[in-house]
Amino acid sequence: MSQSRVPKAPFEFRHRQPVQLRFNDIDMLGHLNNSVYIQLMDLGKANYFHQFIDGRLDHDKLAIVVANINCDFHAPAYLEERLEVLTAVESMSEKSLRLEQRVINADSGEVKCRAITTMVNIDVNTGRAVDITPEWRQTISDFEQRPF
Repeated sequence: MSQSRVPKAPFEFRHRQPVQLRFNDIDMLGHLNNSVYIQLMDLGKANYFHQFIDGRLDHDKLAIVVANINCDFHAPAYLEERLEVLTAVESMSEKSLRLEQRVINADSGEVKCRAITTMVNIDVNTGRAVDITPEWRQTISDFEQRPF
């Protein structure tokens, strides 16, 4: 299947999350239900951020929430495929960041879907957007090996 519609990423994906499919993830046509892709990418996001935290993911300290997701589906995925979620920070502003994620066939590299997610850093007490700390900005820059 041609992947000509999939934009080439201008950066390397440094985070890969293998995922396991379940029988109930498959729809009546025999392929992965579209709603399951979002769940797989949520797992990728959680594990992406978890790698920067010592110990357990503490939601009182890390309060970065999804504000928008745009997902393009490029090829069907099937139960017997070995899939991975690739995650990278595409860009970062004062209070938010944009992630690019791709669900791929781990063996062939075929892109099944691509999503751009805007996430906002919030104060857990007020629920208002706050600046991404210089420490987080540097930690992500170091991991991604590019400045933000």
